[in-house]
Amino acid sequence: MELGIIGLGKMGHNLALNAHEKGHKVYGFNRSIEPVDYVKEMGVWATSNLEEMLNQFETRKVIWLMVPAGKIVDVVIEEIKGYLRADDIIIDGGNSNYKDTVRRYNSLKELGINFVDVGTSGGLEGARNGACMMVGGDEEPVRFIEPVLKDICIENGYGYFGASGSGHYAKMIHNGIEYGMMQAIGEGFEILKESPYDYNYEQLAKVWSNGSVIRGWLMELTQKAFSEDSHLERIRGVVGSSGEGLWTVEEAIRLGVPATVITDSLYARYRSHQEDTFSAKVVAGLRNQFGGHYVVKK
Repeated sequence: MELGIIGLGKMGHNLALNAHEKGHKVYGFNRSIEPVDYVKEMGVWATSNLEEMLNQFETRKVIWLMVPAGKIVDVVIEEIKGYLRADDIIIDGGNSNYKDTVRRYNSLKELGINFVDVGTSGGLEGARNGACMMVGGDEEPVRFIEPVLKDICIENGYGYFGASGSGHYAKMIHNGIEYGMMQAIGEGFEILKESPYDYNYEQLAKVWSNGSVIRGWLMELTQKAFSEDSHLERIRGVVGSSGEGLWTVEEAIRLGVPATVITDSLYARYRSHQEDTFSAKVVAGLRNQFGGHYVVKK
């Protein structure tokens, strides 16, 4: 399948390489030249000229946006829609608000252009070697792009959930759950730090990663973070929030659903900008491990 990827940043270039290695014909675009040169060295066709990329297609255009959520998505859509024909497909693989997704879907539908939302999880490792994807949009374009989606996802890590916005809605709730899980890990290790025992945090995280009820990727990444900095002394406990945790809390309030753990974890991230806590260090270290997110150095 021919696939154009706009945005060759941390996630975008890994998805491009993943799809390329699965045998798909990938056209990459990025405004800055460094990511373009990198994927070209790996065998992917890429350019910093958007019109040149859009003119490469010989068949139905499938354009995958991997740009930051918000206004930039609308700007890129405006830039490319003049090059698209009815029945072409735009995929938004970023962390867009599902309400914006539905608005964009309705606007593009009037032009006959399909808009598919793909909530993407698994971090940098997943994008490169097997992602987890939650998909929403009309069934026909989704089925058309399904071969590439299944190819770049880990086994059983792909799901189509129906109407426009459902993919991004699922990813929003996924991220809210992620907030709570990471906060619990951080708080647990802070209690260990204040205890009368001299724990080796890396060793304990390794033990918990093997056979325990709380084993999983986040615990494996906790071990990795401690292996690189045994007491996380080189970073401050400042934890960013990309917006999806807030959207999850707002949706819980709108629906009247109690979401105390997720809400408290969101507040803890806000608090981390005011004081340096060990639990926040753990969460900051985790975000850096799975998503390459920036950490504030001491």
